[in-house]
Amino acid sequence: MRVIVRETFQTSVFGKDMRAGHAPLEPGELHFDSLGTPASERYGDVYHARAGALAQAEHVFIRGNGLPERWAGRDQFTVCETGFGLGNNFLALWQAWRRCEQRPRKLHVLSFEAHPFSRDDLARGLASHSGAARRMADALLAAWPPLLPGLHRLEFEDGQLSLTLALGKVEHLARQVEASVDAFFLDGFSPARNPSMWTRELFSQLVRIARSGATAATWCSAGQVRRDLSAAGFLVERAPGFGGKRQMSRAVLRPGLGQPQRSGRGDHVLVVGGGLAAAGMAHSLALRGHEVTVMDPAFAYGPAATHTGHRCAAMSPALSRDDNPMSRVSRAGILLAGLRWQALTDATRPCGSLFRIETGEAPLWQASLAHWNYPKDWMEWCDAGATAERVGLALPTGGVWMGQGRLVRVPQLLQGLFAHERIRLQARQVASLERSAGGWCAIDEKGKRIAEAPRVVLAAARAVPPLLRQALPQLASHKLEQMQVMGGQVGYFRAGEVPGGSAVVAGAGYWLPADDGVHVGGSTYEFHVDEVKATPEGLRSVAHKVADLLGVEASQLMGAAATPAGWAGWRAAISDHLPVMAPADTEESLWVSCAYGSRGLSWMTLAGELMAARLNSEPLPLERELQRSLRVR
Repeated sequence: MRVIVRETFQTSVFGKDMRAGHAPLEPGELHFDSLGTPASERYGDVYHARAGALAQAEHVFIRGNGLPERWAGRDQFTVCETGFGLGNNFLALWQAWRRCEQRPRKLHVLSFEAHPFSRDDLARGLASHSGAARRMADALLAAWPPLLPGLHRLEFEDGQLSLTLALGKVEHLARQVEASVDAFFLDGFSPARNPSMWTRELFSQLVRIARSGATAATWCSAGQVRRDLSAAGFLVERAPGFGGKRQMSRAVLRPGLGQPQRSGRGDHVLVVGGGLAAAGMAHSLALRGHEVTVMDPAFAYGPAATHTGHRCAAMSPALSRDDNPMSRVSRAGILLAGLRWQALTDATRPCGSLFRIETGEAPLWQASLAHWNYPKDWMEWCDAGATAERVGLALPTGGVWMGQGRLVRVPQLLQGLFAHERIRLQARQVASLERSAGGWCAIDEKGKRIAEAPRVVLAAARAVPPLLRQALPQLASHKLEQMQVMGGQVGYFRAGEVPGGSAVVAGAGYWLPADDGVHVGGSTYEFHVDEVKATPEGLRSVAHKVADLLGVEASQLMGAAATPAGWAGWRAAISDHLPVMAPADTEESLWVSCAYGSRGLSWMTLAGELMAARLNSEPLPLERELQRSLRVR
């Protein structure tokens, strides 16, 4: 693990970020009006009709969109909601889906919310539910994410039901999401109190993500709303309202508008590479039903052979005082990894991370944390006096505490991910690729065709640029051609003979809590080398980094060197320290996933989820502006 800190914090940067649309979240505050209905003091309006939240959702949004009849027999169906609120529309939709014998195999929900509730407030707002709705509400509360701006994917019903929460201002995020939506629930507060939820510009963005034949429904029947929906591309009509409202509105997308159904569901995928990038890709695709073949000569020695001897590593958020793209992409990757790795308890465990900050820098970091209003379960300041309690070590300075830092046993992680029944491993070297009638053929070093698949993922680190250059000679990827490859070593130290600790401590180096009697410290960066191996010189370099970090003598660490004393491997990175994870051709048949640098654990699941979601017409788990920063060119 290498913690990269981008020193770009300035007061003016905050203003620039907010003008661009990326801004701190302003959580909601739950109130109840005089009749006991959940309400917002910010907007002076109630969250649902007094006649009942679930009954309103059933009449206005579910029946108003022609459900469940419209989804009967479908493989999947996607709903977009413009105001999540307390989640009652989501719960009502979930109930309708469960009741329907001809329900789609998968139901996806994309929901915007500018002012999400804390878990405690959400629990209070949903406290009146009972029976099946109570059990669903409890599942929603258990999955509720930290209140951070951006996209958050939650899953229920063994992955058959997904909820993608877009947390932030809808006028910004509506331009950032990607989806193929079949039905819209238009449920913001009233146009007079919350006009940004009812603009023609917003409706135009909804048309952009709509599938052909998409419908929309809302309790609102205001003339201007109906006119703006019509101008955006919907055919609008009035219908009987609910709970004392005489009318509501229903709409259907005009013929000729909307996205067609994407192809690619169930395609066989060939993944080239055998490390973290390959495992993340293969696992996400296999979960969607794709048959995946993964090729790397290292598999001759086992599924985790690319990391043989690599005891464990840390996964911690990337830090920046301006919440830059690296921090945001890292955050998305870590949260998705937490979702995908839930069953791999032998491979990963939460332990928290502390990034040490020198005393002179502390006020800047504290101001940054206050500005971005991060929830304490994600990131907060830790004074030096609190380090002993937080990390089990009394450190000379405090720093940024990240409660969702994790310790990861890398070989066990690879074994667990590659063990999926739809993943086949082959110990073969792919020397080149060539087009074929079925997509792509993989060619070995002797010129023999060894595999064919409609889609290929290049996830072999430093081998990616030459393979891509040969497969798509017309593609000019300066990013990948300038990719830097470097070696690096970590050191192993016997627990009990060195300072311990219960969490990751990071700075210029890093120190991991003991695992099976050994601490891991890191790391070195070696440029312009032909091979990597653990050396005594590398161990001394690690010991000095860790000594500075923990405030101890390097000689004490060297005297506690374990056997073996460390592990060495390769890293590949590009100049902006972001990964490349995107299709390389317009047909999206050849994908690239590489340049992970020191953050392979953070990036690997996000890469797989981006490809799998796109191939399967799911809402994508990352904003469009961030996806652009990960492109091949």
